[in-house]
Amino acid sequence: MTLFLSSIAVLIVGYVVYGLIAERVFKIDPSRTTPAYERTDGIDYMPLPTWKVFLIQFLNIAGLGPIFGAIMGIMFGPAAFLWIVLGTIFAGGVHDFISAMMSVRSGGLSLPEVIGHELGTSVKQVMRAFSLLLLVLVGAVFVINPADILAEMTPDYLDSTVWIGIIFTYYLLATLLPIDKLIGNLYPVFGFALLFMAVGLLVVLFTGSVTIPDGIADGLYSRHKDGIPIFPMMFVSIACGAISGFHATQSPMMARCLKNEKLARPIFYGAMVAEGLVALIWAAAAIAFTNGYDGLNEYMTDSKPAHLVTDISVTWLGTFGGLLAIIGVVAAPITTGDTALRSARLIAADFMKFDQRKFWKRVVLSFPIFALAFVVMLIDFKVLWRYFAWCNQTLAVFTLWGATVYLARHHRAYIITMLPAMFMTAVSISYLMCAPRPEGFGIDVSIAIATGSALSIVLTAIVLMYIRRINTGRINRKFDY
Repeated sequence: MTLFLSSIAVLIVGYVVYGLIAERVFKIDPSRTTPAYERTDGIDYMPLPTWKVFLIQFLNIAGLGPIFGAIMGIMFGPAAFLWIVLGTIFAGGVHDFISAMMSVRSGGLSLPEVIGHELGTSVKQVMRAFSLLLLVLVGAVFVINPADILAEMTPDYLDSTVWIGIIFTYYLLATLLPIDKLIGNLYPVFGFALLFMAVGLLVVLFTGSVTIPDGIADGLYSRHKDGIPIFPMMFVSIACGAISGFHATQSPMMARCLKNEKLARPIFYGAMVAEGLVALIWAAAAIAFTNGYDGLNEYMTDSKPAHLVTDISVTWLGTFGGLLAIIGVVAAPITTGDTALRSARLIAADFMKFDQRKFWKRVVLSFPIFALAFVVMLIDFKVLWRYFAWCNQTLAVFTLWGATVYLARHHRAYIITMLPAMFMTAVSISYLMCAPRPEGFGIDVSIAIATGSALSIVLTAIVLMYIRRINTGRINRKFDY
């Protein structure tokens, strides 16, 4: 219990202290007109109430990430608690806040345009393709899981195929309609439900007859049943609960609805901290419910995270908890998939400079995206999820390096993004090197870590030289924001 309580306290203090540091480093300007007012179009750009923007942003970036990711991450042991806290404060919160503010300052442009603007045309092209690939993967991944669950809960004639069709239809509507219609009205409800379920579990953890086994006194070695090493595997398993590149693809959506820059820290950094808190609660609940790390690993041998979520919710929260669990394992992934495909439309519209005020233009742009998502969905789910996890963290690497260049050329303390960029570069490369084939190269873990660390240092030197050339005028590029 001590580690859990300390983690919550440090996370909250981290928001107050380090969040303020990040805000001052960026130098927000409350008097500056935001894109919501400057470019209002009634579709994607419009000012929304602050509470609604926060809940939409929270559900955009959360979904099942801080639940399933925390459960799979805590299988590695108490190190997961430390990564959720430190990752959220020093990596995820900074990543989400800085990338969102870069979008705000660029008129609400999507991630590839913003980061590519900093790292050059070649990187911009890679970012466009990489971001679209990730978002299509997200859209595909978060159709299959809820469709299968709904098929189990409904009559035989409503099989997975039927539910896939229904979910895809909803996705299309959420992608095409103005932001304040489906998303603006449904997301706050589901976001509140996700938070309410976490608070309910927290009450049980504090007041119920349950024990949260810390195990930190025994060391930070891996408790995973398959003997998987903590580095780099745990840092990829726990993505949305600590840092996730997917978040930066979602932030521009709410950057277009932000009323004032002074709200950016509570909304973007704050949503990431809220997600970290949810991840901590589910990690603690998982080991408390299964009586420790060994019990959790044994439980997960024959079960999936969704089953554990349902068992915990129904056992601890009763019938109402069961309803919330359904919302968690069904509605949450659906509300991640729809905004992923909407973001894909925005990214395509930005780089094609294709105005989106006309309904037919949104349809034209969305059709190939949905067609590609459908094709990708035919790939085995386990393969999809593995590639999604690596793509997710690799996108965070691109984003952090782009943010580093942005801060450096504005003569600000770019170390706040450079350090997490270096760490996540080492994580992503090491994971790719040691992950089993075909998702990786399957080489020895120690060699993979050494390679990833070395390449991270090399890339850091390259970026620093690049920054120096920009600031001395040896690279003559137009920076207009």
